[in-house]
Amino acid sequence: MAASKGLGVGRIAARSLAPAAAVGPSGGARPGAGPGADAVAGGVGDAEGVGGVVARWWDPAAYAVSARRAVRVSLAAASGFYVFRYGLDRPVAATYALFAAIALGGLSRIPGTGRQRAAVLLRALPLCWVLVVVGTYLSVRTWSAAVGMLVVGFALAFSAVGGPRAAGTAPGLQLLYILPSFPPYDPASLGERLVGTSTGVALLVATEALLLAEPNPPGYEERAARAVRVAARCARGLAAPPYTLTGEDRAAAQDAVQGLRPLHVPEAVRPAGPGRRERALAHTGLATRTLLSRLAGLRPDRNAADTEVTAVLRAVAELGEATAGCLGSGPSPLGPYQALVGARARLSAVSAGPFPGTAWAPAFPAAVLRGHAAVLEVADAALAMGVAADLAVHGRHARVPVPPGRFWYASMWAPLLWWHRLRGHAGRRSVFFQNAVRIALALTAARLVAGVDTLPHGFWAMLATLTLTRTTLDETRHTVRLALTGTLVGALVTAGTLTLAGTDTRFYAVLLPLWMLIVFTVGPVRGVGWAQGMFTVLVALVFAQLAPPTWHLAEVRMLDVLVGSAIGAVFGLLAWPRGAHDELRYAAAELLRRAAEIVVATSASAARGTAAALPLGAPPGHRSLHRSVILAESAYAQYQSEPARLGGRATSPAVDWQATLMAGHHTLWGSQRLLEPPHAVLGPAAAEALTGVGERVAGRMLLVSAALDPGGDTPTAPVPSIEMTLAESTTEPTDAPRLYYATVSWLESLTADLARIGAGPGEE
Repeated sequence: MAASKGLGVGRIAARSLAPAAAVGPSGGARPGAGPGADAVAGGVGDAEGVGGVVARWWDPAAYAVSARRAVRVSLAAASGFYVFRYGLDRPVAATYALFAAIALGGLSRIPGTGRQRAAVLLRALPLCWVLVVVGTYLSVRTWSAAVGMLVVGFALAFSAVGGPRAAGTAPGLQLLYILPSFPPYDPASLGERLVGTSTGVALLVATEALLLAEPNPPGYEERAARAVRVAARCARGLAAPPYTLTGEDRAAAQDAVQGLRPLHVPEAVRPAGPGRRERALAHTGLATRTLLSRLAGLRPDRNAADTEVTAVLRAVAELGEATAGCLGSGPSPLGPYQALVGARARLSAVSAGPFPGTAWAPAFPAAVLRGHAAVLEVADAALAMGVAADLAVHGRHARVPVPPGRFWYASMWAPLLWWHRLRGHAGRRSVFFQNAVRIALALTAARLVAGVDTLPHGFWAMLATLTLTRTTLDETRHTVRLALTGTLVGALVTAGTLTLAGTDTRFYAVLLPLWMLIVFTVGPVRGVGWAQGMFTVLVALVFAQLAPPTWHLAEVRMLDVLVGSAIGAVFGLLAWPRGAHDELRYAAAELLRRAAEIVVATSASAARGTAAALPLGAPPGHRSLHRSVILAESAYAQYQSEPARLGGRATSPAVDWQATLMAGHHTLWGSQRLLEPPHAVLGPAAAEALTGVGERVAGRMLLVSAALDPGGDTPTAPVPSIEMTLAESTTEPTDAPRLYYATVSWLESLTADLARIGAGPGEE
């Protein structure tokens, strides 16, 4: 199906504002995050940006965390440097040992505990060797070094699609490639370079694993298990009189939903990688959040005679307890899963008809059919939760049957899952792709300038480009201003120190480890200006022990930082200067356009009663929406990390981007669920009403999409206000089976998502 034109934008948008003639109020639950898509494309960013750093200037806890890291990095870097420089008289190995520890311990920001970081560093060691070897041999010519910088720089930056740990390691790996890519071209020293690099990484691994251990935060499995137990308690309460949740239960459900939001989950335990386990864990969290939202939305309008409904809710509670145990490394929840499948089938059989070739008359009033549809939604969310949890814990040994489509990743090999993630972001609309292109071009330009102009210590210029280039032009400009100020102050201190101390290397040897502790403690807390100023003194203390120093070293450092920051600013201007701001709006607009297509198609198919099951990844409409959700999630993650006062966010119309993402997830998941066989037949009145409701919701999606699209006619227009209800009339179709009410419930929950989009940022 085509985009908005294929839907008839004018006709549907007009109809979306017209009264709905035959649509009754639905008992649809409050929408949650449907787990029908790949929701692990980077997760939601927690980076604080400049404002967060300023807020932590005088935070003792921040200094304590930074000091622990500083001790580990300083000990590793200084130990390797002194052993090779003074013990073995190997200045090349000393340089690489020091910068390997600084690169992967100071420049990289690998989330997790010390032992977790040590494991990441051990896995990265072979890649470090490759980077040093390639950089050494390509440094023979400026053009080969520049080409290598372009390719390697892009590859390392683009590896951020692999999740927070890959993204956190990439800057340090960039530095390890930059270091050997400068003259002298000396393949004979490759052995020393590799020995120094290996020693620096090994010492950092040892200090991370053994020194100043940090408490382990609760794992995602533990967080999800707590939320699942809350869902089980809510389901059990709804299965007994008075068939409603207490205020305490609702508050616990809300807290559990918030606790699983990516923004509230530490990066160290956030399931954001492309592997099967990470995808299944993210799927578990989304399904659990959906289950909690569905349970909170159930209406207490039934009686004790609804034995099938009670049986379903009890089975949901039992599956919840079993799933929580599974997440704690317990057995697969196969038995409770099968029990819920049976209970769901019995409830579905009671009110599903009519089917083709059968006679049927409604056995229940409309309110009861709406309740059945809502309870079946609860069952679907619980079943998805059980499957995902079993996959996350037991992988290929999971015993719970995996339904096709929704869990497309269950049987795929890890390389294919990585390829799927890379391919999904291999385009100019991905912020991961944009960031990789920006930094690769900036580093290549810096290498060309350093080589053509024979810039002294050009390595420092590239380091400035790497560390000062940001995702938005405003943030880059602000960062460069602070960095230049700090570097100027640091250069003055350096010049004075070198002039007073002269060539007395003992002074520099004694001062270096103490200054490292200060740099890596104060710099991360006080911000880029302080960090650049103190690092200027640090590199002077290092190079003063490698060659006779003069005060001109401070002058060279200032020149290099000026060149590197200027290059970063230029490419910040030329390559997507607004960062994720426009891309998020474009991705959200495209997401809603694709969702509108699926809403129309699903509503029409349900009205005809002739739809076939649509596994995820097969129909073009679902594939395109799936990719749109991935791109929107990654753009939202970066958008969250960009300072609001620098990126222009304060002047943008208020938008709840989380609600936009939820609309995409909910569209995918609900469409697949509604189109699964068997398919009931709707009478003429119900079919016409359902088609009309679907077109109204699609039209509202298109209206919101047009307001969000930065390339539209009115890119700064506020998001139109969307009413929560679909019906201005309470007239019910007389021939409506449960499928009608289930579809209307889905459409109403999508309408609630749309209403929240224009209401401004808020909690789910």
